[in-house]
Amino acid sequence: MNQPAALPAAFFGHGNPMNTFARNRYTQAWREFGEVMPRPRAVLAISAHWYINGTAVTAMARPRTIHDFFGFPRELFEYEYPAPGAPDVAEEVAEAVKPVYVGLDREAWGLDHGPWSVLAHVLPRADIPVLQLSIHGSQDARYHLELGARLEPLRRRGILVLASGNVVHNLRRIDWQRPEAAFDWAVRFDEAVRKVMTTDPARVVDLEAHPDFPLAAPTAEHWLPLLYIAGLAHAAGKPASILTHGYDMGSLSMTSYGVDAPPMRSAGAGGPVPFPDPREIPSDDTKT
Repeated sequence: MNQPAALPAAFFGHGNPMNTFARNRYTQAWREFGEVMPRPRAVLAISAHWYINGTAVTAMARPRTIHDFFGFPRELFEYEYPAPGAPDVAEEVAEAVKPVYVGLDREAWGLDHGPWSVLAHVLPRADIPVLQLSIHGSQDARYHLELGARLEPLRRRGILVLASGNVVHNLRRIDWQRPEAAFDWAVRFDEAVRKVMTTDPARVVDLEAHPDFPLAAPTAEHWLPLLYIAGLAHAAGKPASILTHGYDMGSLSMTSYGVDAPPMRSAGAGGPVPFPDPREIPSDDTKT
């Protein structure tokens, strides 16, 4: 009997949360990805913004929309992404990755802006169940790569694996004079990642030794979601493809990757959207 076709998987460089409302070449690519892929049974999201001392998956029937940022317009705090949860799928995810332990979170978290700022375009009707997998902040890169590999079989069960972060993410180096450009170090690192992801994704963990890594990922949370898609691609025996790429404010990479992604048209034009000044925001509240 033939196996069911695998759903695509993707890593999205989500950037500024105001992309939730924006129409630019990145969000157009996200929207097109949602239009061309088969309809999933559920979405398993891996976000930079659920970064805790453990691995857990949301298992509530109605996950809340979490507004985990500071300094943005009121409309962003009022935005809701009312997708249902799926406690049964959460148990399926926890079972699929054994012997890795995944706790079932039935009430604490929900959906943070890492997934919903992208899903607002990929699945704008919010009518497909969404679960979120935490990032274990005490584990090394190889743990996340290997856990991503364990997620690969879920794609044949109708589950879309969607990771959200940024390959390059350094808010303290933002340059307002580079709205769609990047520093040389950001370009070098982004291009190094691009070469590995499109040839031998499992080697992406080696890039933590790249000389530009400390500037590109001064903290790990936006980098690690990429490793889940790299691990999944490696388990599937194929490289990732580039969905869209570019830069914002000098020190953010917007590059996105897909695995088994259907062919897409070229993303359209569009400039950056307003970004709060990180110099005016306490560091613990700057969660973009």
